[in-house]
Amino acid sequence: MNISILGIPMDLGAGRRGVDMGASALRNAHLAAHLRRLGHTVTDLGDIPVPIPETVDKHLTGGLVFLEQIQHTSQVTTQRVAALGADVFPITLGGDHSISMGTVTGNALRGQPEGVRTGVIWVDAHSDYNTPQSSPSGNIHGMPVAHLTGLGDPVLSNLGGLWQLRAEDIVMIGIRSVDSLERELLREAGIKAYTMKDVDQLGMTRIHAETMERLSAVERIHVSFDADALDPSVAPGVGTPVPGGLTYREGHLLMELLCESGRVTSMDIVEVNPVLDTHNQTAEVMVGMAASLLGQRIL
Repeated sequence: MNISILGIPMDLGAGRRGVDMGASALRNAHLAAHLRRLGHTVTDLGDIPVPIPETVDKHLTGGLVFLEQIQHTSQVTTQRVAALGADVFPITLGGDHSISMGTVTGNALRGQPEGVRTGVIWVDAHSDYNTPQSSPSGNIHGMPVAHLTGLGDPVLSNLGGLWQLRAEDIVMIGIRSVDSLERELLREAGIKAYTMKDVDQLGMTRIHAETMERLSAVERIHVSFDADALDPSVAPGVGTPVPGGLTYREGHLLMELLCESGRVTSMDIVEVNPVLDTHNQTAEVMVGMAASLLGQRIL
């Protein structure tokens, strides 16, 4: 498989600094080398330039923090990812989760100017379905899924032109922190979200099977993996840790099952914060998750 790695060191969408170093931490954890050992051809495309928060004015535009800078970076990300061949498997490295507005859109447009029907598996402690009106903070890393489905600020919700992500083509796994107004928006949209209670009750094998059934009609599947989906004991280096997350094995099992499905076509790894980490543990764990998604097996 031809894999392209692209870093988006975005630290504008979050309320806590440090995730701009996440892409470097993942590279230092030997992401490319692990994937090459699995037989893949790996090309590192470097990083998309992103403004440093301290170098630009922090002000609210329409209730959103750093809207103009995030819109510009998202547009560049969309264009860079869309320009990759349809036969390439892109791995995009954050940065905060606002990068997915550009990565999901770009992956839907790869080789198809008008986009193809794309499903998203959102592995995260948070549903990230806030809008400027519902968000308590105005931080855009809590809003990417809403913008991808056409809600929120038009500057961010129209990155793909006529293409938009359908609510029925989204599955969230590992959810355990949702704002009150955000919860109402999720219910109205009909997005399928497996909370940690569901993980405990159903188990990851059944959740995977139901996810594949729900996404049976999509042409591409993008996995957007936020490190805080994992329990803080497994992945301590994240900006918004929430206790009671996925275990190490639950995370790997999901990735292994998705690999066996053969249907995943792209991946994000986001919200790795080396400033809060211990000996790059979180980056190393996330590299292992990517390896499981791309063919690493026990036997």
